[in-house]
Amino acid sequence: MKIDFIIGSLGGGGAERVLALIVNSLAKNRRYDISLITFYKGNEAYELTPNIKRVQLKSNKLIKNHTLNSMIYLLGHYKSKSQRPDLILSFSTSTNFITILVAKFYSIKIIAQEHTSYLGYDKKRSSITTITRKHLYRLANLLTVLTYLDVPHYKKLGVEVYVMPNPCSFKPITENNHLRKKIILAAGNLNRYDGKGFDNLIRLMVPIFKNHPDWRLKIAGSGEEGLNHLTQLAKRAKVLDKVIFTGFIDNISDVMNESSIFILSSKYEGLPMALLEAMSQGMACIAYNCLTGPSDIIENNKNGLLIENQNTEKMQQGLLKLIENEELRNKLSNEGIKSMDKFNIDVITERYESLLNKLVYES
Repeated sequence: MKIDFIIGSLGGGGAERVLALIVNSLAKNRRYDISLITFYKGNEAYELTPNIKRVQLKSNKLIKNHTLNSMIYLLGHYKSKSQRPDLILSFSTSTNFITILVAKFYSIKIIAQEHTSYLGYDKKRSSITTITRKHLYRLANLLTVLTYLDVPHYKKLGVEVYVMPNPCSFKPITENNHLRKKIILAAGNLNRYDGKGFDNLIRLMVPIFKNHPDWRLKIAGSGEEGLNHLTQLAKRAKVLDKVIFTGFIDNISDVMNESSIFILSSKYEGLPMALLEAMSQGMACIAYNCLTGPSDIIENNKNGLLIENQNTEKMQQGLLKLIENEELRNKLSNEGIKSMDKFNIDVITERYESLLNKLVYES
């Protein structure tokens, strides 16, 4: 079976990390002839197994519009029938706009994949995103989404939709009795501080630090604009000495393994990889119950704490409960590790293989 995975680039993002995990896992099955196609050059943040063919489309600008430019090069790539796969798997909304149109032109079967909720970017939604979600997804053979909340929305639009969770990129730890530092960890792109809730997080930590001055907040992630804004915010709140900005770190699993509490302060998510990863490393997790994501991972008071979305007072109460109750932290930590089975990469790979076989051989 010849399969092409297509994404904008292989830079250091969540969707890119998921794609690398999936293609590397599928490539273990030698029945699959896998190519990974990107439109843009840049740093390759994730390694691929040698039997995956890497295709970087030409990036010379035929025209100024990046989307049309990429579409022209993809049309050219598939002009020869020998280049065409049995199935395309396309990652991210803007890439899906291009690939669905090209796939339909050449009658190639396609699975489009969404990695954010349809609710996520309503205020800043581009025309391409709107067109793709409202009109083009119904042309795909299948659309995968991360959570069940998205399903009714797309079904109303006549889209064939299937829930495919992200796999956890880290193996759950097996030894979990080590001493952890008094660190509350958050992670994400700092330039997206508004959606990630990092600005509100710093504010709500002020009274926490007053009651527990030996604890620290560590925020892992890159983004110069966001770093400047959040640094000034922490300085004005007089907590800059208690907030640690790490920048992008390769060994985030090590940081999670040594830290005590993971906090997800987001206003919206898809299925948050960082939350899965933190839980797999035995962190006691607390998250705002934003519209998609956290409730698919956390069962409240069993393997984590779910807090009413953006209720600052309740989030402070939840954090204090975790800080002051080591027994509760240990319970949530152990239960969190156990709950990672359904996000295991082998389980997710089996689900992908079932979809691939159904679309290529049965339809």
